[in-house]
Amino acid sequence: MTDRDTWNPTQYERFRAEREQPFHDLVAMITRRPAGRVVDLGCGTGLLTVDLHHEIEATETIGVDSSDSMLERAGSLNVDGVRFVRGDISEWEPGAPVDVVFSNAALQWLPDHPRLLARLTGMIASGGELAVQVPANFDHVSHLLATEIAREEPFASAMHGHVRIFPVLAPEAYATLLHELGFVEQLVRLQVYGHVLESSDSVVEWVRGTLLTDYEKRLPESLYAEFLARYRERLHAALGDERPYFYPFKRILLWGRRPV
Repeated sequence: MTDRDTWNPTQYERFRAEREQPFHDLVAMITRRPAGRVVDLGCGTGLLTVDLHHEIEATETIGVDSSDSMLERAGSLNVDGVRFVRGDISEWEPGAPVDVVFSNAALQWLPDHPRLLARLTGMIASGGELAVQVPANFDHVSHLLATEIAREEPFASAMHGHVRIFPVLAPEAYATLLHELGFVEQLVRLQVYGHVLESSDSVVEWVRGTLLTDYEKRLPESLYAEFLARYRERLHAALGDERPYFYPFKRILLWGRRPV
């Protein structure tokens, strides 16, 4: 696996409006306002971190991300009470309990969600809240084809058999988990967001900004270009040439409040 940072803020934000709606829906689930001290795990470019900070009237908000390119963009923001740090969200700790642990479209990259959510729960102060959104669209052809092609040559050998498997649980499993972790209130829902894209080819550009980055960082640039071309051809054959193209995208939103 190469060390290059394949997160491209410009590519990711090509569908900024479509990607932002789940964020706003998740923020609306938070009841602790003013929120006090907040962490945003997987903050990306930081633009939504600032929105979160203002919306829930936080005293301090810490945005955490491991991507230098995303943090470089976030570093251009200058907002009182908001700061950004580089960290691996699978290991990062806030140092002291916080009032809200927030994560929008980031935890799907981390394994073992029961253990992960138990660790995040330990960061939350008494009466504090957890708010998480993760994609759950992995059974759509746009994701299935990426897995299929990753298992083909020459890509399989180049990546030593790696295939991206996302550890996202079923909604009812998250509800059970929140109960077992001691949350006294909770809300878990599966929501389908319908995105009307310019054409079916736009799905390629959507997936390039997220899922395909995992393969991009594991392949030499020339081989990734071949991977992308094969993916584009096969996805076009599967979806046809629809203009516009309706792209249904499932996501899980979960919220819980700890006892006082």
